[in-house]
Amino acid sequence: MHSTQRPLRHTAAGAAAALAGLALTGCSTGGDDDGTLDILIDNSEATGQLMQALADAYMEANPDVEVELEIRPGGGEGDNIVKTRLQTGDMPDLFFYNSGSLLQALAPGQTLVDLAGESYMEAVTDTFKDGVRSGDAVYGVPVGHAIGGGVLYNLAAYEELGLEVPTTWDAFMANNQAILDAGGPAPVIQSYGTESAWTSQLFILADNYNVLAAEPNWAEAYTANEAHFADTPAAAAGFEHLQEVAEAGYLNEDFASLTYNEALAALVAGEGVHYPILTNALTEIEATDPEAVDDLGFFALPGTDAANNGLTTWLPGGLYLPQSTEDQGAAKDFLAFVASTEGCDAQTAGVSVIGPYFIDGCTVPEDVPPAVAQLQAYFDAGLTAPALEFLSPVKGPALEQITVEVGSGIRSAEDAASLYDEDVKKQAQQLGLEGW
Repeated sequence: MHSTQRPLRHTAAGAAAALAGLALTGCSTGGDDDGTLDILIDNSEATGQLMQALADAYMEANPDVEVELEIRPGGGEGDNIVKTRLQTGDMPDLFFYNSGSLLQALAPGQTLVDLAGESYMEAVTDTFKDGVRSGDAVYGVPVGHAIGGGVLYNLAAYEELGLEVPTTWDAFMANNQAILDAGGPAPVIQSYGTESAWTSQLFILADNYNVLAAEPNWAEAYTANEAHFADTPAAAAGFEHLQEVAEAGYLNEDFASLTYNEALAALVAGEGVHYPILTNALTEIEATDPEAVDDLGFFALPGTDAANNGLTTWLPGGLYLPQSTEDQGAAKDFLAFVASTEGCDAQTAGVSVIGPYFIDGCTVPEDVPPAVAQLQAYFDAGLTAPALEFLSPVKGPALEQITVEVGSGIRSAEDAASLYDEDVKKQAQQLGLEGW
């Protein structure tokens, strides 16, 4: 999954102005200037804030080094830019990108430097390493925190209507109906506008905990082409849920044009009550309105069993070292800093902590917003499972387009599940997986 905003470029010293909307031209590639470390990142506020904090702290400790951040678009456009620049050897010294299945699509064995033997990787948790591994090779260092996929909700609306956090899908739909009956805000926000179609995937991707609860071997069978969304009822349920909320009239009227950032603003303003999204959205919200994060709660996308109500989790993205980087020593020194408690402290000082770190010795402050406390409760209870993209390399490129069609009433859930099963075949074959 991706988060997106306008494409910008900025140096670390000018990030605040750049992220406020100042677009600069040009691009940088690795090894252009002595003492300069160039890093390509996506254009989300969350990534910019985290990388800005790391860059500032590193430059303070290493005054002879200037860290420059180059911004690329998010979504499918950004994926293509990353792939092209890796293939042409035009990638900066380091780049930030997804972990999991999207990383596997970069052919990391041919394009990235294996970091498995680096001493600083000993501090990186095995959970994250598994998300950036190909065979025995490990390619990334984590930036950011564990992320939950579920529903951010407006606390004031819940209090006003006397609603309780739902632990089953039926309870969630009952809450939506109560909100609709009361008039006023939309029960469920969807945002299919420009560069925001990726948000339409949450009803499917954030349901993986519930899929695994029903089908524990789902990920292995799916990877082996032995089980599919269309013929696995628990997996098809996500598409059905998206169709249900749309057909029930629970969506905001402007769902087709609303953007991700506009959806977050609408949630905070109480113009919508539920927004299925990843919890790193809290960083985006805080960057615009620091107090607003205290107005939101979070719950996992509920399934059918209230006694086993758990959370689908995402690993954060990571920093990767291209094989084309000339000065790998300087790049690895920055990676060592990121993979340390000092790196975590820099991130904590720069942005609010929205979940656990994946670096040994790094801690989460006790004073966190309500949504983060609710997220942490799932981890504390052991009620978490990874998103499918961290358990299987199989992920088709057209999912966000398919889910937009379902949410817009253009395509049925049944048809969508079958179409997505077809969509994943090409990637599985490109990866050379058995059974495809």
